[in-house]
Amino acid sequence: MLTLDHLAVAANTLDEGQAHVLQTLGIKMQPGGQHERFATHNLLIGLADGLYLEVIAIDPAARAPVDARWFNLDRFAGAARLHNWICRTDDMTTALAQMPAGAGRIVDLARGDLRWKMAVPEDGKLPYDEMCPALIEWQGAHPAPRLVQSGARLTRLEVTHPQGEALAATLAPLLDDPRVVITAGDAPLMRACFDVAGQERWL
Repeated sequence: MLTLDHLAVAANTLDEGQAHVLQTLGIKMQPGGQHERFATHNLLIGLADGLYLEVIAIDPAARAPVDARWFNLDRFAGAARLHNWICRTDDMTTALAQMPAGAGRIVDLARGDLRWKMAVPEDGKLPYDEMCPALIEWQGAHPAPRLVQSGARLTRLEVTHPQGEALAATLAPLLDDPRVVITAGDAPLMRACFDVAGQERWL
């Protein structure tokens, strides 16, 4: 029911996020756009296998939203880092009903000619301290084919949380992707391994 769609690096500014990706992966991001609904903006790059990577930050030029920003960005602090993973579904209502409590309400969104539905929590914070995937349902075209390809391929996504076993059990019937490994650990942590021109790089 769920398919890994993309990964998100959160940052205080797009420049900080881009510098982090360039330093760790050696990849320069390309322009993205603005998300008026949540007063954020992003940079993008294509990955192999139909995935993509985004850097997302609060847009200082945008009017503040009426409610909490997605991805808990209102409370984001510290260095730019891999912060969220987003899974695609063709049936948002059914998938959301099987996710952990607090996974979000369905919000209709648009950027340019792209249209999608997103599950966004009322307070902006996803369950399991943002280690729970966000859900997305594209309405028509997917952005990945139009992005510049970075040549990077995701080989492993590691998601760790003190209640990691519970999260893994919830997602097991929904997501079948050997690249995604969810485990229990002392603190929330997310990291991803990429093959970049034959070299192993971690984000």
